[in-house]
Amino acid sequence: MEIDPAASRAVLKRERVRDAILELIEARRPGDAIPSERSLCARLGVSRPTLRAAVDELVVAGLLVREHGRGMFVAAEKITQELVSARGSLAVPRAGGVWTSRVLELRTLPAGARVGRRLRVSPAARIRYVARLRLVDGSPMAIEYLHVPADLVPELTREELEQGDLYEHFRDRHGVRVGEAVQSIEPTVVTRAEAELLEVPELSPALLFERLTTDTGDRPVEYVHSLYRGDRYRIVSRLALGPRTVPAPPPGGHHPGIPPGDLPSGTPVSFSTRGVVQDDR
Repeated sequence: MEIDPAASRAVLKRERVRDAILELIEARRPGDAIPSERSLCARLGVSRPTLRAAVDELVVAGLLVREHGRGMFVAAEKITQELVSARGSLAVPRAGGVWTSRVLELRTLPAGARVGRRLRVSPAARIRYVARLRLVDGSPMAIEYLHVPADLVPELTREELEQGDLYEHFRDRHGVRVGEAVQSIEPTVVTRAEAELLEVPELSPALLFERLTTDTGDRPVEYVHSLYRGDRYRIVSRLALGPRTVPAPPPGGHHPGIPPGDLPSGTPVSFSTRGVVQDDR
């Protein structure tokens, strides 16, 4: 597969605009206004279509609300259902197919406020920023954006990012041993540039993954968000209902996918999850 340079540049520009708007959102409370599109275009040095594409994505994701004649506002906080009931209770088998990667961008830059908060480093700290296209059996499956503290992987190479298991490279070449990851998944749609890279129609459904990975000493070593094709990728969870081996859920809570009251009070749920790639060729 050949990567269209124009589509790649458009995706990366939209990604930088998206991150800038997310910083504005995270610095405000639900209901607060954000600057107008005209003001944001001038501040970020981008065109109105580029800005609008990033804003549209955040509106679809439920992070911004547009009100006709009034402007854009930070949306109400989302209700979150945590799937991990206890440390060690989550297993993540590999997804199907042969996975490979193509690096779209690799550079070192300041973390910035938003990424710095996630990695627990100064906004001025240097990070290795990576954008790469993930492929399964040669077909594009996801666009992935990685942020890794530069002092942990100063010699990170394109070869490591495109070949083999990245966490194995972290361990074997850089002495970084990953220990745990917390990941969220939300529905979204793809922009025109993303659609060209993923070979799907514009506004096709997609899954937005956000993950923070820590090492065995609980130090953040990687912040990632990824856009997966919704037509060929799905998540399957296995829930095992058994004797008490983990803490009970908090009062008023319920197990994911199971309506309240369907289980006796205090019954624990452990689960595993796996990615499934649908072969529709």
